[in-house]
Amino acid sequence: MAEPFPLQPSLWHATAPAAPETSPLASDARADVCIVGAGYAGLSTALHLAEAGVSVIVLEAREPGWGASGRNGGQVIPGIKYDPSEIVSKFGAEAGAALVSFVGSTADLVFGLIEKHGMDVPHRRAGWIQGAHTPAMVETVKRRADEWGMRGVAARYLDADAASRLLGTDRYLGGWLDPRGGGVQPLAYARGLARAAQKAGVAICSQSAATGLRRDGGNWVVRTAQGASVTAPRVVIATNGYTGDLIPKLRQTVIRPNSFIVATEPLSDNLAGTILPEGQVTSDTRQLLLYFRKDHTNRLLMGGRGPFREPQGAADWAHLERVVGKMYPQAKGLRFDYRWCGRVALTRDFLPHLHEPEPGLLVDIGCMGRGVGLQTAMGRAMAQYLSTGERASLPFPVTSITPLPLHALNELYVSAIIAWYRLTDGGMKDRAA
Repeated sequence: MAEPFPLQPSLWHATAPAAPETSPLASDARADVCIVGAGYAGLSTALHLAEAGVSVIVLEAREPGWGASGRNGGQVIPGIKYDPSEIVSKFGAEAGAALVSFVGSTADLVFGLIEKHGMDVPHRRAGWIQGAHTPAMVETVKRRADEWGMRGVAARYLDADAASRLLGTDRYLGGWLDPRGGGVQPLAYARGLARAAQKAGVAICSQSAATGLRRDGGNWVVRTAQGASVTAPRVVIATNGYTGDLIPKLRQTVIRPNSFIVATEPLSDNLAGTILPEGQVTSDTRQLLLYFRKDHTNRLLMGGRGPFREPQGAADWAHLERVVGKMYPQAKGLRFDYRWCGRVALTRDFLPHLHEPEPGLLVDIGCMGRGVGLQTAMGRAMAQYLSTGERASLPFPVTSITPLPLHALNELYVSAIIAWYRLTDGGMKDRAA
């Protein structure tokens, strides 16, 4: 497997506060819980466990936030792929209502933690807009706004004119605005979680890849690449799109495409006033969606799928640069200062999966593009479960590890779809002359 794309070329690495001080695991250690993976899920789990008086060691192969947590678009979007009525239909009235409440509160948790811990995280909570790109999707977003509105959210449908005014582009036929959403500097947020966890007593061991996992009586022993091990009665695996082979067949339960992002030079005040003028973040209704926003340095970011393989040069981002010009003709000619990418973990049913293959071993995998809020909240829920033993603390059912049938062919199929997507600039047609 090719070496994953580095973190350093990203806008987030260039503008985040310094990383917290961490060091490799130097000698064998013991804890109540060992967590593998220092992204949002692992760090949130660690923070909330430590606040409950549980001793925690986090093992991270690189540094906190090195994976998708430090590379994503920084959009904090509540909810999941499914609308509230669909969630209730899938999980039943009682469990479905509880899950709707859980997924609806994920953005609140993110912004609440930033405030509670005084994190140095550039952020803005002006809402999230989902633009509808077809007439059928217009009806979908109308229903979506109505459903959340009936549950007390001040959501509203946007007709074509309103969507054009707020997005600054006429590429969408309508949309809906969810005021709960917003944007954060995602690597700064991951580092903020790490600092808060450390302050609560968590030991975060960077450059400590977990390479082995075995039972030893009532404990688990997690061995690291440098030879030192952590012994703990409970282990959490929270590696998502960067999952390896520590748990047999786990990597085959998800598809892990690359999500690519470009960022322009800072916009002039006049130009910034024509692009997302009120500061919302946005992603659209395409199956392979486009997502875009302005960051705290007034740069325009455009994200979408790129090659399934690791990138080989600037040409792998060219389709997104063309999309910027198609979406915002006034931005043509802008310099692109940053290009980066990272892996996401997609499950077959577009839901996060929780597994407990053996007692004391808990696995969380699958973020589906909502990872900032969803995985922060999953971490809090897993901490509640681990500290109390109450299964009801978990928002999703615990299921068995089931690899995708013909996993390699699934990846080839997704690769072919992504190749078409890039050739058509995210499925965006040229304007008629």
